Amino acid sequence: MLKLIGVLALALSPVVAAAQDGPLIIAHRGASGERPEHTLAAYERAIDQGADYIEPDLVVTKDMVLVARHENEIGGTTDVATRDEFRDRRRSKMVDGELISGWFAEDFTLAELRTLRAKERLPGIRPANTRFDGLYPVPTFADIVTLVRAKEAETGRTIGIYPELKHPTFLLQDAGIDMVDLLVAELRRSGFDGADDAIFVQSFEVEVLKRLDRMLDVKLVQLVKDTGGPADLSGVTYANMLSPSGLAEIAAYADGIGAPVPLLLGPAGTALPLIDQAKQAGLQVHVWTVRKENAFLPEQLRGSGGPAQTGCDESLYATIASTGIDGVFTDDPGRMAAPDPTNNLVCMGGG
Repeated sequence: MLKLIGVLALALSPVVAAAQDGPLIIAHRGASGERPEHTLAAYERAIDQGADYIEPDLVVTKDMVLVARHENEIGGTTDVATRDEFRDRRRSKMVDGELISGWFAEDFTLAELRTLRAKERLPGIRPANTRFDGLYPVPTFADIVTLVRAKEAETGRTIGIYPELKHPTFLLQDAGIDMVDLLVAELRRSGFDGADDAIFVQSFEVEVLKRLDRMLDVKLVQLVKDTGGPADLSGVTYANMLSPSGLAEIAAYADGIGAPVPLLLGPAGTALPLIDQAKQAGLQVHVWTVRKENAFLPEQLRGSGGPAQTGCDESLYATIASTGIDGVFTDDPGRMAAPDPTNNLVCMGGG
């Protein structure tokens, strides 16, 4: 049923070793395949499953506190739309060239945001996660650091943190909020501020990372896409940035790139030239995002059933591990850290 050619066929036997010795497992918004994203429950679940890093997307409140949400628009990830007291906060904003309507974190104080509760962002794909709707508050970045330190003490292992600054230029221009200064202060306060600390800071923007490079020694990752360009540099495209000369420029201020699967793997699972080109420039290569549901997998890796059913994500992970990619973002870190070899039998048409 499923045809997985080339390197994917090798995934059957080495998948366990790949999970143990392969790329960093980066829990994308926590274990967001099992809990509503960007909640302490999702982050703790990911840590307990063996994730090397947890990834909070950071936005900011009106009173300048960094909090974790997928976007600064919070209508899709909280119950704010059901709160009569905040009905008049709904508005439309042009965010990085896109008109967005809803409720925005920067229009709420932390005290107001604390009254909201998280909800599953993809209820049609992850209906099981909706049973947790209404249970968890929006965490601050400081809350997340506290959790990480507590889990390190509990487990005796190092747990990394991989924050992304969301729309920092927009927030500076629209609300006068400097996310870079806020993040630097938080990192210094929490002890995540050195080159050897278990932290990467990522952004789709460029000047933000260059500022951070001048202010801190932490590892930085330039996020890229297969279309468009950074919101803070007019006329610059990600395609140009990913040329050999562009990668050399990135390496002057960043330690790695974070790219989507199609930029790094061909349809047959073969490594694309960007992996070696980035490494030759001295950059780590991290890939986003491995998810278990058919809706997010390449056609040849989809299982039977609809978009919400589980496909062959573990085979995709094993393929990624075989290419030398340094880190993998995943919504299901437990499936990457401790894969079930029988799942590959099914994906290969056996079992």
